[in-house]
Amino acid sequence: MKTIRTFCIVLAMLAFINQKTMAQKNSPAVLNHIAVYVSSLTQSTQFYESVFDLKIIPEPFKDGKHTWFSLGHAGQLHLIEGEKANQQFDRNNHLCFSVADINEFIKELQSASIKFESWAGESGGITHRADGVKQIYFKDPDGHWLEVNDAK
Repeated sequence: MKTIRTFCIVLAMLAFINQKTMAQKNSPAVLNHIAVYVSSLTQSTQFYESVFDLKIIPEPFKDGKHTWFSLGHAGQLHLIEGEKANQQFDRNNHLCFSVADINEFIKELQSASIKFESWAGESGGITHRADGVKQIYFKDPDGHWLEVNDAK
């Protein structure tokens, strides 16, 4: 009798979990934030704030190891201090930002002496995608890859 009762309870729990999971499919998940681990919070905060004109928003920790930026409707970017310096990152793992005018953005990078390249690694190069979007790649102070494009 205990076995039947236990079996029924387990079935009821599975049915509840499955029902809840199916209900979530009717409302897709949305991006909340992207976290990037950095070696110098001060340097990375200044970089993301100045290069992308991101606005700092309040963060709950207040421990000097976090900076949070608003990404508008896309969510937030969280910088977290603690990464070892001089790590190597693959270009396939990158954050991408879109700008209204990539040529103006490139001028700003050049005036800040930030080197960029095409997807193929051509220094100062611009990749022209098949859909007409122009894109460039460069690294943040810790070597994380960033893409900037003019996708609308």
